[in-house]
Amino acid sequence: MLSEDRKIRVLVAKPGLDGHDRGAKVIAASFRDAGFEVIYTGLHQTPEMIVSAAIQEDVDVVALSVLSGAHMTLFPRVLELLKEEEAGHMLLTGGGIISEEDMLALSEQGVGKLFGPGTSTSDATKYIRDWFDTAGERV
Repeated sequence: MLSEDRKIRVLVAKPGLDGHDRGAKVIAASFRDAGFEVIYTGLHQTPEMIVSAAIQEDVDVVALSVLSGAHMTLFPRVLELLKEEEAGHMLLTGGGIISEEDMLALSEQGVGKLFGPGTSTSDATKYIRDWFDTAGERV
């Protein structure tokens, strides 16, 4: 459980060439409204840039927004880089246009829960809070 004086730190990132960032901005605002500390990377980030920012910002959660169809490449690459940088304790989650089959395959690789279009922002917020409640405080 998080101490009351420490906020959950979330990095929201838009990897790849996809220029549609409305959903990422909506979820970032929702996380802020929920009391999370949010860092938004902006558009066109590489997996290396995302992991570098996550480590520099000492975040607890990396949330990717992927609408380009490259989720089967981007999520595994970010997960691999997090592990290489000894940051595998960070939760990797996110959303986008991702089939249930692909969500299952990514989950089996170690990616956290993924959310599709139309999902309530409160569902993503609750998922992150619940993850912390069961995984313990991240320091």
